[in-house]
Amino acid sequence: MEHVVWHESLVNMADRHRANKHRSGVIWFTGLSASGKSTIAHHLEKELFDRRIRSYVLDGDNIRHGINSNLDFSREGRRENLRRIAEVSKLFVDSGIVVLAAFISPYRDDRAFVRDIVGTEHFFEVYVNCDLDVCEKRDPKGLYKKARAGIIKNYTGVDAPYEEPESPDINLDTGSLSVEESVEKVLEFLEEKRFILLL
Repeated sequence: MEHVVWHESLVNMADRHRANKHRSGVIWFTGLSASGKSTIAHHLEKELFDRRIRSYVLDGDNIRHGINSNLDFSREGRRENLRRIAEVSKLFVDSGIVVLAAFISPYRDDRAFVRDIVGTEHFFEVYVNCDLDVCEKRDPKGLYKKARAGIIKNYTGVDAPYEEPESPDINLDTGSLSVEESVEKVLEFLEEKRFILLL
């Protein structure tokens, strides 16, 4: 962008990793509404906090209360929503934080777009895999019911598509796994990748 110059910091990401004693990155939870994304992300955040690992949850609903409150749920609105989240996540990663991002993010190309912005080496995709009928039975916010009644338009899984990840880093079957089991599975993966082991 003309007349805009990136200002380099005197403290870099590696410095922050050494100070924090752990790496930073984005754990991206994708899946249908009511699949368990936010619940797992928040329980994982608590587990990481207890291990003195700095992390923060970016949640779809919470983000749309503030920075993305002006966006709709059209195809273009969804992509801009994710672009902003990706750019914010990239800043968090540079600051040394583990970002737990819980977003339906229904389109494969949008998730690839986010991964490219954040950087493949800092990005893990978690598919919170739950059948639509199970999600609809849960329906904690009553949104599926409203979508089926035509009150909500472009609702993922009802009148808008969800494209399943083809090769996620982690696949959580939350129709059968408990929240605790799901969190443990993510932790095991991150430990195996030496992502959250204290440096």
